[in-house]
Amino acid sequence: MEEDRSESDWGGLAPDILMNIISRLTVQELWTGPMFVRKSWLTVCRDSYLWSIFDLEPWFESYPQSAHLWSPDFERKVDLMLRSVVDWSDGGLTEIRVRHCSDYALSYATDRCPNLQVLAIRSSPNVTDASMTKIAFRCRSLKEIDISYCHEISHDTLVMIGRNCPNLRILKRNLMDWSDSSRRSGFVPTEYVDACPQDGDTEADAIGKHMINLERLEIQFSRLSVKGLASICEGCPKLEYLDLSGCVHLSSRDIANNVSRIKRLKEVKKPDVYVPRSGDVAQTERYGHWRLYDERFDIQAMSSSLV
Repeated sequence: MEEDRSESDWGGLAPDILMNIISRLTVQELWTGPMFVRKSWLTVCRDSYLWSIFDLEPWFESYPQSAHLWSPDFERKVDLMLRSVVDWSDGGLTEIRVRHCSDYALSYATDRCPNLQVLAIRSSPNVTDASMTKIAFRCRSLKEIDISYCHEISHDTLVMIGRNCPNLRILKRNLMDWSDSSRRSGFVPTEYVDACPQDGDTEADAIGKHMINLERLEIQFSRLSVKGLASICEGCPKLEYLDLSGCVHLSSRDIANNVSRIKRLKEVKKPDVYVPRSGDVAQTERYGHWRLYDERFDIQAMSSSLV
């Protein structure tokens, strides 16, 4: 009888008031609180109005790194959450920010949410070109993509996304710091680290040729050379922000000569380690001449000095 009464009076709150309150909660708070209070609250929590955005990134940022996150069991839980949100959104999902999901969940989202604008799936070892190609063809309104640390995604995805998603403005394709294994030791599977993409120039060429409207690009620890950097600087004239942290095969002269072509560029983040031209092993010492530069490059000063 108590539950029957609550169904009619929403636990003492009018439906619009309850919706207003619940809409202010984070995804974590929704998932662990009001959904379990009573059936009427669960119904409100599943309203499509609340699920245009699915953002688990704050939770991942606050959760300590753990081998548990890389387990098949955890991936299944993330997939289940994403599939549930896709259903509740009634096709209105426009933003997905998760980690450790799979092709299975992404394909499910793609089939039902063609208006997706933001897709961030960093650290997803079982996302491949297969689901990303499907996204490229189905979700042509994409404006932002984060495929950092997704080692099963290749340059083919960058080509397909670039060709089919002309509104893309932000690309994050950061890789793990392969120069310092201690940062990931104990929680990232060794075989996954070893599978890290090696040909940075191929990816840079795909970006430069097919992503002309990019405004923000992050490619931390890419192994691109000056040839790859030149491809990006020639093909992406609208770039305002470029993160080259850890791109140790680039010298200060390489960067200065190339980024000076991008008139809109406001900030460049530089590498801070050095790999000798004749070797493949990164040195842990700081790259001495980088100390001559501030944390961000003065683009105008560089441009004028090269005229």
